[in-house]
Amino acid sequence: MSDANVRIPEEAKDRLAAIAAAEGLSLRAYLARLAETLLTPDERAERAEKALAALKEWNGYAPTAAEEQDLDNELDRRLAQVTNW
Repeated sequence: MSDANVRIPEEAKDRLAAIAAAEGLSLRAYLARLAETLLTPDERAERAEKALAALKEWNGYAPTAAEEQDLDNELDRRLAQVTNW
């Protein structure tokens, strides 16, 4: 396995190290686990396509692009409400 050097702000490194330590992991192990669990944009798009196909097959749900955009906007609005402290 090869190592890589990643340059990030010291505060970010310290925060990640603290999170890793709280989970009983080294920073290296934590980052490796994180990389294994996150999806790439292509993987997210593939999952979204599969989910829409499953919904269409299951109950006929097939939103138009405009309906999807409206739903995305509503989700963004609701997330903004709950994340504004």
